[in-house]
Amino acid sequence: MPLAVFAVLCGGLWLFGFVGAVLSVAVFEFCRMMERESFQVPLLFALATLWVVLLDVQFPQWDVLTPGVALVLMTSLAWQLAHREGAAVANWALGIAGPLYVGWCGAYIIRVRGLPEGEWWLLTVLPAIWLADSGAYLIGQAWGRHRLAPTLSPGKTWEGYVGGIVVGTLSTAGLAALWGRWAGPSGPTPFDGLGIGLLISVLAPLGDLIVSMMKREVGVKDTGVVFPGHGGALDRIDSVLWAVVIGYYFAIWVRGL
Repeated sequence: MPLAVFAVLCGGLWLFGFVGAVLSVAVFEFCRMMERESFQVPLLFALATLWVVLLDVQFPQWDVLTPGVALVLMTSLAWQLAHREGAAVANWALGIAGPLYVGWCGAYIIRVRGLPEGEWWLLTVLPAIWLADSGAYLIGQAWGRHRLAPTLSPGKTWEGYVGGIVVGTLSTAGLAALWGRWAGPSGPTPFDGLGIGLLISVLAPLGDLIVSMMKREVGVKDTGVVFPGHGGALDRIDSVLWAVVIGYYFAIWVRGL
């Protein structure tokens, strides 16, 4: 978390490099995870898909998205045609869809930072899901009785989910009020924090359940071991992928930035 905050405050290539490194590890974990079901997802093309998206967001003047995606699609299909190992079509689809999901949504971290007063927006959006997750865990441990999604994530409860919404919403509003000491007029207000906290607390946990669905599909508990006791990079960013998209469009559509 301190490293993430440092990258957010610095912005620019610091944030780009940090986001690129974390998302690359997440894509690597996704590819290795699919191997548990005997799929053979080419890591090279998966990473190429990810980086085409990231480069287009960070350097829009290069206009790499359209030619880059076309090149990746064509060369990856040609590679599968030449090798045809196992389920070639499924291997190709996984190698594009997984990194596209991680990269397209993850790139919104950079998009949020690019907004006016973007560092304060990002330091509101990211803690919103961290606070909601913490609240859900603590309240779920204390009072959780009714399972939220027993087949996907047995540890999650409806009581914890509701508790996460309350904690995430109120804490994010307080955090936005704190940032108001330093942020300019384009920065998030307490009312923005209230709205962002509520939306992220309600919707972003779906990102967690989606990755849980992937893990159950291949029979693994964690996507990796980057963070001992907490799983892999994909485990850590599953809800963040949703939170940053929600936060970005809140700032664009509701706040009008």
